[in-house]
Amino acid sequence: MNDHNLKTLQVRLEYKFKNLSLLKEALTHSSYANENKKSGSVSNERLEFLGDSVLGMLAAAMIYNIVPEMPEGQMTRLRAELVCEKSLAAIAEKLELGGCLLLGHGEEKSGGRGRSSILADTVEAVLAAIYLDGGLKQAGCFVDKFLSSRAHPQDFENTDYKTSLQEVVQEKAGQTLSYHVTDESGPDHLKLFTVAVRLNDNIIGRGSGKSKKEAEQAAARDALNTIHNND
Repeated sequence: MNDHNLKTLQVRLEYKFKNLSLLKEALTHSSYANENKKSGSVSNERLEFLGDSVLGMLAAAMIYNIVPEMPEGQMTRLRAELVCEKSLAAIAEKLELGGCLLLGHGEEKSGGRGRSSILADTVEAVLAAIYLDGGLKQAGCFVDKFLSSRAHPQDFENTDYKTSLQEVVQEKAGQTLSYHVTDESGPDHLKLFTVAVRLNDNIIGRGSGKSKKEAEQAAARDALNTIHNND
């Protein structure tokens, strides 16, 4: 990563850093930092942590303002779509972040520059760097520029909450979702099913519906609300 690459990246970001070390840190993967401890290299993990929270808040505010008619459940679904790994990796590719990353030798050889998880984490780190360098307004400009075009309510009329929940859960390794019918009532022609969704061993959502599929969707929606309310 040289000065030319950093200048070019800032043009693509449409933001010029006052403290360029923040951008360099945002582009430094832990594998590189671990291999270059003596040089004082710092990984982007702390920036990623901050960027995740900043992104969630700004995405929620953007949705609130752009689609005032959208109900809360669909807002939750839309935010999950906008900030998922796939969405952020697409932003990273548009910004060509892969070519700007500082990676360790092993990560370089294994294709880390094109790995979705690394690219998505880097977007969060870059957002945090912009936030620290230029404040919330500049961070908001970044989010609006790259996410607002996808915030359309018509794309979410037939909401698949189970898919959204799966995408959110998959952002962390070792997570398992399962759905269980906990109650079934009413005559055969008018059944009402209640389903609980578990994350590993913990119930994170419940929902009811006229079919098991409908109840599972309701439970997934409830779980998404629980997850985002606890962010």
